[in-house]
Amino acid sequence: MTNFKFKKFSVSDDSSAMKIGTDAVLLGAWTDVSNANKILDIGSGSGIIAMMLAQRTKAKIEGVEIDEKSYLQAEKNVENSNWQNRIKFFHKSFQEFYKNTKTKYDLIVSNPPYFSNSLKTPIQSRTIARHNDLLSYEEIIIGVKKILKQDGKFYLILPATESKIFIDRALIESLYCSEMLLVKDKNDKPIKRILMKFELLRHSQNKKDELIIRNNDGSFTQEYKNLTSDFYLKF
Repeated sequence: MTNFKFKKFSVSDDSSAMKIGTDAVLLGAWTDVSNANKILDIGSGSGIIAMMLAQRTKAKIEGVEIDEKSYLQAEKNVENSNWQNRIKFFHKSFQEFYKNTKTKYDLIVSNPPYFSNSLKTPIQSRTIARHNDLLSYEEIIIGVKKILKQDGKFYLILPATESKIFIDRALIESLYCSEMLLVKDKNDKPIKRILMKFELLRHSQNKKDELIIRNNDGSFTQEYKNLTSDFYLKF
């Protein structure tokens, strides 16, 4: 069993379709949780983001996960944490969830599937986790708009090219990107990931920052350490 030990919790991902990676940690650490009392995690996987947000807030957190093995592992991970009474997962598609829930959320987060036309993996559960065939960007946007409070925030992380597609599609539905964090592995590397904050209210300016994960010698930058120091044991 793969067990990732963080400062205040541990996560196993051996049964989860999507393995724990830097993307999830970045999203869980960067998301602004101020004034969030009700949070939703779309595509919870092993439950790592939900637990990171639980560590940072006193909010009630719900997660939606379509893959049964991932859902069961997320449940188990939360059972072994200090936040069993604040985190609840649902084993269903996001489409089914948002069409039937009457809850409005202060904060919604997602580390979504993003491959649309690329080669599929032979492992079906991993294909579902990595490809957006079963959860398109349009469906995420429409669902988020339906269940996000008027002054709520939606955060997600995508590769650079995919983020441009998502921002354009969100704009059509009047969901506006108000903040971005451009992530590079090293200073001389291209932008690898973009973290985005969306709101229902349009702002005159889109705030844009950059984060470099490693120095040229391979060590972690101080900025990355500062962002993730509440979680990683090594920082």
